[in-house]
Amino acid sequence: MARIRHPCTIVIKLGTSSIVHEKTHQPLLSTLSSVVETVVALRKQGHKVVLVSSGAIGVGLKRMDMPSRPKSLSGKQALAAIGQGRLIALWDNLFGQLEQPIAQVLLTRGDIADRTRYLNAVNTFKELLSMGVVPIVNENDTVSVSEIKFGDNDTLSAVTSSMIHADYLFLLTDVDGLYTSNPRKDPLAQQIETVTSVASIRSQVSTSTLGSNLGTGGMETKLIAAEIATGAGVSTIICSSKNPMNIFSIIEYHNAQKSTPGTPSEPASGRTSPTVVSQVSDLMPSRPPHTMFTASPLPMRDLKSWTSHTLYPAGSIIIDAGAHKVLSRRESGGRLLAVGVHGVIGAFASGQAVRIVIRRRAEEVPADDSAARIPASLETQPATPALPAAFSLSSSIASLEPLSTSIPSLSATEVNSRPLDELSDTDVIEVGRGLASYNSAQITKVKGLNSSYIPQLLGYADSEYVVENITIRVPP
Repeated sequence: MARIRHPCTIVIKLGTSSIVHEKTHQPLLSTLSSVVETVVALRKQGHKVVLVSSGAIGVGLKRMDMPSRPKSLSGKQALAAIGQGRLIALWDNLFGQLEQPIAQVLLTRGDIADRTRYLNAVNTFKELLSMGVVPIVNENDTVSVSEIKFGDNDTLSAVTSSMIHADYLFLLTDVDGLYTSNPRKDPLAQQIETVTSVASIRSQVSTSTLGSNLGTGGMETKLIAAEIATGAGVSTIICSSKNPMNIFSIIEYHNAQKSTPGTPSEPASGRTSPTVVSQVSDLMPSRPPHTMFTASPLPMRDLKSWTSHTLYPAGSIIIDAGAHKVLSRRESGGRLLAVGVHGVIGAFASGQAVRIVIRRRAEEVPADDSAARIPASLETQPATPALPAAFSLSSSIASLEPLSTSIPSLSATEVNSRPLDELSDTDVIEVGRGLASYNSAQITKVKGLNSSYIPQLLGYADSEYVVENITIRVPP
């Protein structure tokens, strides 16, 4: 067992297929014991460890002697309630043999959708880890409904690793990495060792055939989890649950890679010295089988990560192409001005999460949407700020300085009968998420306008931006 030189915060996720047998539903005690020994050994080296454990429904199936998962939501929730107590008792018994205290943490997306409750959960994790306790996290399936479910524990583990600013997320599964095709069926399947971009790797791998009958995930959910975690600065590893002790050698291997120069030094001739190559290879430990998803060098801030991955969006904001382009730049700060808004879908309150969407086809945008407009309620007001000739609504950045020329008036009927108002979620593509600064009715009033209109239209202006803390997932 290698010794990891620097203390780390590590999240280990164990799937249902690694906890209970797929057919008999018996707990896989050898795997669970190996995980416990690994976690305790990590703790002895000074590392902080969080375990994300699936398996409540699988354990419930065994307790009730049922052959398969029920299809109804209430049936699954009942089995989760039966199985969760037995599952945590099993973990407590195994960890108790090595005198390692644990804590049960049950979460739903709804539990951390509120910013205050989210921070409370973060503080609870920090306190437990500082006490030397191993938190064991699972989704609270007993009360979860589709709107507040993480969907699978891969996503839950990624959100957890983001919450506690983990160094590593280990997704332990029944395969030892990401492959170009299903290694169980294709003898030519090749393991992908390192992934720097989840988006670009999707076209090179097959994810539809992996996963067990008991689990809710598969390789696709692991790619989603890797995308969330690496975006928050967490290195993510897919490896086999059959030998959890490989966690030590995997971390040591990547630590050695960081400390060893990537390119051996070259003599004046420009040729690589064979002696140097030999020395470098001697320093590098052998590579255990796994797939490493490298952490983003520019991770999302905590608030953006929270907005993007833990909140269930209450509605959608349709933006123009210029706004999409600007928001994709890091220097935009993730803030959207009203001038970049084309329309609103759904009803939501200020402070709620919203989808940032664009229309599916640019040619569907009516020509008059690119023209300046003024709300009917302001048509008769003197000295109204107007848009200069060079101004276009194709950009989300607008000057807040008073403008001098007049705007061609549009009637209230013309303004309020735009086809954009009739769009639904099926007509748009989600490109990101953010937090609404105003409610849906208020944003509808100020959409497409310079921010200087907000106080006149709404009677107040909490912010010049209609949506903030935006994370763009899909670039232009």
